[in-house]
Amino acid sequence: MLVNSSQHSPEQRAHILLQTLSENDTHCVQFSYFLYSRDGHSPGSLRLYVRVNNGPQGSPVWDLSGSHGRQWHQAELAVSTFWPSEYQVLFEAVVSKERRGFIGLDDILLLNYPCYKAPHFSRLGDVEVNAGQNATFQCVAVGRTAEAERHHLQRQNGDVIPSSSLKIMSHRRYMVSFQLHKVTRSEQDLYRCITQSLRGSGVSNFAELVVKEPPTPIAPPQLLRAGPTYLIIQLNTNSIIGDGPIIRKEIEYRMTSGGWSEIHAVNMQTYKLWHLDPDTEYEICVLLSRPGEGGTGKPGPPLIKRTKCAEPMRAIRGLTFTEIQSRQIMLQWEPIGYNLTRCRTYTVSLCYRYFPSTNGRNQTLRECVKVDPSIFRYTIRSLPPYKNVHVRLVLSNPEGRKEGKEMTFQTDEDVPGGISSESLTFTPLEDMIFLKWEEPVEPNGLITQYEISYQSIESSDPTVNVPGPRRTVSKLRNETYHVFSNLHPGTTYLFSVRARTGKGFGQTALTEITTNISAPTFDYGDIPPPLGESETTITVLLRPAQGRGAPVSTYQVVVEEEKPKKVKRELGILECFPVALTYDDAVSKGATHYYSAELLPSSLPEASPFTVGDNQTYSGYWNPPLEPKKAYLIYFQAMSNLKGETRTNCVRIARKAACKESKTVLELSQHSEEMGVILGFCAGGLTVLILLLGAIIIAFRKGYGRYSKSGYRKPVNMTKSAMSYRQEKTNMMGAIDRSFTDQSTLQEDERLGLSFMEAHNHSNRGEHRCGANESSSLLGISPRHQCGRKGSPYHTGQLHPAVRVADLLQHINQMKTAEGYGFKQEYESFFDGWDVTKKKDKTKEVDDNTRVIRAYYDRHRVKLHPLLGDSSSDYINANYIDHLKMGKVYHLKSSSRNLANTLSTPSPSFLGV
Repeated sequence: MLVNSSQHSPEQRAHILLQTLSENDTHCVQFSYFLYSRDGHSPGSLRLYVRVNNGPQGSPVWDLSGSHGRQWHQAELAVSTFWPSEYQVLFEAVVSKERRGFIGLDDILLLNYPCYKAPHFSRLGDVEVNAGQNATFQCVAVGRTAEAERHHLQRQNGDVIPSSSLKIMSHRRYMVSFQLHKVTRSEQDLYRCITQSLRGSGVSNFAELVVKEPPTPIAPPQLLRAGPTYLIIQLNTNSIIGDGPIIRKEIEYRMTSGGWSEIHAVNMQTYKLWHLDPDTEYEICVLLSRPGEGGTGKPGPPLIKRTKCAEPMRAIRGLTFTEIQSRQIMLQWEPIGYNLTRCRTYTVSLCYRYFPSTNGRNQTLRECVKVDPSIFRYTIRSLPPYKNVHVRLVLSNPEGRKEGKEMTFQTDEDVPGGISSESLTFTPLEDMIFLKWEEPVEPNGLITQYEISYQSIESSDPTVNVPGPRRTVSKLRNETYHVFSNLHPGTTYLFSVRARTGKGFGQTALTEITTNISAPTFDYGDIPPPLGESETTITVLLRPAQGRGAPVSTYQVVVEEEKPKKVKRELGILECFPVALTYDDAVSKGATHYYSAELLPSSLPEASPFTVGDNQTYSGYWNPPLEPKKAYLIYFQAMSNLKGETRTNCVRIARKAACKESKTVLELSQHSEEMGVILGFCAGGLTVLILLLGAIIIAFRKGYGRYSKSGYRKPVNMTKSAMSYRQEKTNMMGAIDRSFTDQSTLQEDERLGLSFMEAHNHSNRGEHRCGANESSSLLGISPRHQCGRKGSPYHTGQLHPAVRVADLLQHINQMKTAEGYGFKQEYESFFDGWDVTKKKDKTKEVDDNTRVIRAYYDRHRVKLHPLLGDSSSDYINANYIDHLKMGKVYHLKSSSRNLANTLSTPSPSFLGV
């Protein structure tokens, strides 16, 4: 059989496996081999394996490589494997990396007589040792040995152990020794002897290495009884680790703190150890032995026990103090000896108790500490000041304890404890903070004073000095609250609170409180007139607002349609316009206001003009052209935001009146014929209106006559003697204009009543003013166009809708802002005996207004329901009404039983109930 290495890859292998052999005598396998390469390189390796009983292949018993000339060589394999064991011989050719040359095998013969060149091994016996001992295999070979031969002890798993010694017994017999040092259970396996040379190899049978584990008890010995000088134990050797048989039992004992030990042989299951020291800890173990060297196992688990002690003679005496402070007591007592403890091992415990008085309840705090027995003093620390502390000493040993007599000591006074930060409660406002605190949990004496310091540490307002100066407030012992005023909005203040006793101030409690932000402020003290005005636009001056506590985040220009009978906004929405409405949203919802522009603060660094109705879009809000026939109120609104808190302020900056004359003089001259037709229609309409007004006057007087019969006073007769023809015509034209202007908001009967009341009451207030002088009642005049409505949102004699009591303050504020209009002008035409000529008499203003209140009270009999929760209340206090024109304060008190009648009365009312 031949392998050409040049035709194969490196490490490729060729196997020849002989049949399974089993013989009672020695076998010899003879074969010829050929290993040659022309250039001297190795063609590969030729290896022999002997596998026993279908076991692992293991390591090769013969291995040859390199180039050995262009010739055949003969070798022998002496196999000493005896029946009933079986074996197989495997030839293996392995191609080298050089891949040059040939590997040949021929003339394989199985001989039934011993080999001539390879030595044969005698039968190898098993070896048994105890774990941790040295194991020795002695392999005896028959044949001649040479120096070139190598001897190995081969393990079944393939490990190879070199020989330790070679001994020549005769010219054809020698012995090779193999030693394994301190074997363990893991080295237990099958081993065989191997000799290798160029002439062949010899293989012995497999012998077993048996490793025995010396026995060791699993459980420690068991204590049956203990005394001051003896211990009775049970060996407890039923369960062991390791191998038997057990041929000897021993007990090893020693003091745990000593360096000596003793071993006693035991032939029983129980044993008593004598002559032991009292109160001494001993460690006791059991030793077991099996046959053979090193058969004594490791000591079993130890039993650690202490001999008994006697009960102490008495308690410790002489407990006294050496020094007492506010929070500690230094104590001492008599020295302690063995005659007192009767035991080398003992403990001294110092136990004390006191009442900390926390949270207003007496809770006993108990604690015991162990002290060093060699030291006869101790300091109790962390005690509450000015408290009784009860102390006693306890002497203990394993056999008993003795407690000493309890002694009482009192600590000294100290500074108060800190105020709990959780007890600091506060209510922040825009410029004030209400702070409340509680007394310290540990007052440690009598509290004489509280000191509160505060300082601004953070603010969103750049004008605030941060950090600001620290201010201090002192409060008496019974004052645990304070109101801090004159603070800055949107500013964080650091507050510190501490208490004081006769010993000084205690710890400081800190808290940070932030005041609420305020609404921005406007500088419109001197409100300028509009910069320009047309039929569909009005140009106003926008001035930046000043943030208070937070910078201004956004501006809005709000346009509100002015109507004679305008629906009041709810007081819960405040006085501004927090709900953002575009023009389309306002039209769809029927709202009277909309946002015409939203501006960022960066776009308004200084006062700038803005045109309302320029048909542009500002931040998503359309600024549509204004309708010429409608009156509008222009508001400027600013918003500030800080940490989820929003403040809004708005100011009315202009009023655009409805335009009545939209044609210029040039247009009128060019269309004179059309104007003639229009004037003809107007003259006819005026005649019809005069007749209609006369019928209304007669119906109105009859209606008031009926009201007078039911308990109401008749209204004052409004004569036209004091009115000129010009005044009457002007008022009637104004009424006609209003009736057409308010056509979308008033019902038919309301429009008639409104025209009538305006026609008669305008005569009392003077001639109807028209033209450029009445373009705006607040911001001055505009020379651009004429308009036909006054600046005040109310008109004398107008039947106003009922106003709820909750809306009274808003109603009064609106009267304040109206020019030349107030409570007196609103209701002067509804009361008997009122003379409009008295308006010029300045000395009778108080009497006139007093009579107005009384006349209103007699006419309406104001009544409210009893106050909630108080059934005996029958009066209502209307607080005060600050009238801008009169400058007087009126206090209204009316019977609550009569005010309910006013709820269903259709006549005008002062309170608007």
